[in-house]
Amino acid sequence: MSSFKEIEAFVSVATRGSLSAAARADGVTPAMMGRRIDALEERLGVKLLVRTTRRLSLTFEGSAFLEDCQRILNDLANAEASVSLGGVKASGHIKVSAPAGFGRRHVAPLIRDFLAAHGDVSCSLDLSDRLVDLVNEGVDCAIRIGELTDSSLVSVRLADNRRVVVASPAYLARRGVPATPDDLLSHDCLSLNPQRGWVFGDPEAPGAMRVVKVSGRFECNDGTVLHEWALAGIGLAWRSMWEVQRDLAQGALVSVLDTFAAPSTGIYAVFPQNRRLPLRVRLLIDHLRGNFGQPDYWRAG
Repeated sequence: MSSFKEIEAFVSVATRGSLSAAARADGVTPAMMGRRIDALEERLGVKLLVRTTRRLSLTFEGSAFLEDCQRILNDLANAEASVSLGGVKASGHIKVSAPAGFGRRHVAPLIRDFLAAHGDVSCSLDLSDRLVDLVNEGVDCAIRIGELTDSSLVSVRLADNRRVVVASPAYLARRGVPATPDDLLSHDCLSLNPQRGWVFGDPEAPGAMRVVKVSGRFECNDGTVLHEWALAGIGLAWRSMWEVQRDLAQGALVSVLDTFAAPSTGIYAVFPQNRRLPLRVRLLIDHLRGNFGQPDYWRAG
């Protein structure tokens, strides 16, 4: 059994999360995959994986070794692709994380198209609003919206993002149009739970920001529900343009307080700075940026 096969088996099991999934991908039995892992651990003299009947997890040594192995395999794949007869060709597995609402609407469809164009690439897409740990969770690329605070990550700006206060025409006809952020205190505001406040700029002091704590009878921890409530005429909502731009164009929602809108933030692809990006990840980021960079894309929703 070659050392290279053992390393390939280890990376496959670690990234796919189980012996059976890795065995199916390699066309062997789970027992064979287990023997490769056992041989690798015996040769190295360390435990790389903790295996139970219910789950599989990496040890500290396994996590460090996985990163080195992935880099070696990625470099080899890129080297082979650069000299192959068909030119550069992406292959391998990508693990992507994205916020739930944005990922469902704007990342998942584009990944579907990307995989259709790159038949040798597979992808695991994790949709979650929690802040994932890219290194410890084996995530190749994460999509994040807003200001970035983690200096250990490299970021690629994919698009701008602006947030606006919106309501249905029916609600505004019934309750009136707020003229200033302070007027929100007398309106039904659809707020995200837990409440973080709505951020506004000051037209008379560029760069100045203020946070308004709004209130109302309807709260939810899911932004999609707030969007649906706004469409139903229940109240005002503070939503991202990526979510409501089509509704604004169609007249289903109307934006208010635009003069007080806070400056745009960004939509980013982030990845660890000490990890060399494999070809498949670079091409996926280019695919996302190319689509998000087209104004017609956002108007289409």
